[in-house]
Amino acid sequence: MRKTILMVLVVAMFGVVSVSAQDTPASDGVSVTVYNEGSALVQDRRTFDLPEGTSTIDFTDVAASIDATSVSFNSITDPDGTIVMEQNYIYDLVNSTALLQRYLDETIVVTANDGTVFTGELLSGRSGEVILRGEDGQVTVISLDNARDIRFPDLPNGLITRPTLRWLVNSAQGGSQQVELTYLTGGMGWTADYIVLLAQDETALDLNGWVTLNNNSGTSYTDALLKLVAGDVNRIQPEMLERGMMDEMAFAQAAPVEDAVAQREFFEYQLYEINRPVTIGMNETKQIEFVTGSDVPANTFYVYDSSPYFYGYSYIITDQYYGQTGVTDVQNFIEFTTDEEGGLGADLPAGRVRVYQEDVDGAALLIGENSIDHTAQGEMVQFYLGNAFDLVGERTLVDFQIVERSVVQETYEIRLRNRKDDETVEIRVPERLFRWSNWEILDSTHEYTQLDSSSIEFRPQVAPGEEVVIRYTVRYTWPTE
Repeated sequence: MRKTILMVLVVAMFGVVSVSAQDTPASDGVSVTVYNEGSALVQDRRTFDLPEGTSTIDFTDVAASIDATSVSFNSITDPDGTIVMEQNYIYDLVNSTALLQRYLDETIVVTANDGTVFTGELLSGRSGEVILRGEDGQVTVISLDNARDIRFPDLPNGLITRPTLRWLVNSAQGGSQQVELTYLTGGMGWTADYIVLLAQDETALDLNGWVTLNNNSGTSYTDALLKLVAGDVNRIQPEMLERGMMDEMAFAQAAPVEDAVAQREFFEYQLYEINRPVTIGMNETKQIEFVTGSDVPANTFYVYDSSPYFYGYSYIITDQYYGQTGVTDVQNFIEFTTDEEGGLGADLPAGRVRVYQEDVDGAALLIGENSIDHTAQGEMVQFYLGNAFDLVGERTLVDFQIVERSVVQETYEIRLRNRKDDETVEIRVPERLFRWSNWEILDSTHEYTQLDSSSIEFRPQVAPGEEVVIRYTVRYTWPTE
């Protein structure tokens, strides 16, 4: 028996399969509430012709990522007389694997790229191969890498083209009834993306906030009432949201949103409602502007943070070399308030912020990007932009003494250099006193502020072309046993 092996590619497979879809009533209205963590609540109303007694309803075009355990069916027309006896979620959809499995021992037709046609009984459709047995008993093995099409006589029973919810219902009366379907689905989520244009003098900014909505739930929603919930809603095993990209120059075309998006408090969250019908396409990333602000007071500042991170006083640290990080970068930050007076006057859902500044020719250049957490109105927004090119810091331990068994004393020297042409800058220098909780600053060349029980901060002014040297001595003591 001769075995023929060809390399073939499957293309346009479904274009040659005749599929008769069930007639499904059009939606009477759909509402979609999307949460940050990657899920959505869908409410869909449709009108069905129900006979009196027991019948079956097929509700098609539901999300492929539906949580079938969350489904609720309710008759709006006759809630007391219509009872759901059974509910099924049917998701055995048409695909190449399903068809090949369903047509085992049946006759199919495979056409190769060179036009050769193979007809035979399907013995296997696994491992990227189709194995056919012809009428003469010859077995042909065809790879699926290079084929043109595979033809099946018809669609096997049980396979459907769209995810479907099927109910067995008992209706007290026959006639037209409007029913409402409510369910949770994964594959949908939203984030906030913010475009900030910083003034050239760095004292004010313009902000445009955009909702970036991603729909990978497996269906579309036409003319939906769209609501967005901002906040950390607890869900068991929440799905992650895949962020979408946005136009980085969107601030140039931004316009006032006025009442396009209504914001209100809902339970412990913020709810945003789009005041117009929104069509959300399948596998679509959609953006809607929801907040704007002009001439919002802002401030940029520098931080030289080279002391070790502090995780609490869990034990006494006497290692002389602990805490020498070698960091020389001076970081650049921006801050502004969301307060209504002298600020943005808006809540900011968690999201990504891109900051631009106009060059001398008017072109806006990206100067930093970061993310922010949910920020209520009245709070301060502060985030890192990048490292300053022409500011340098050095932190050196210049003296370390174990004065006695329970006393350690050390001196640090911090050098700050400003290589800017003509700008005096203030550099914030936080220092974490990490060895033990009982500490005392014995002497310091500069004034400092105690931030908390374990840290202090210096804020020297550094003129262009100059170097400032901060020197301080700290003593730690602890009780002996």
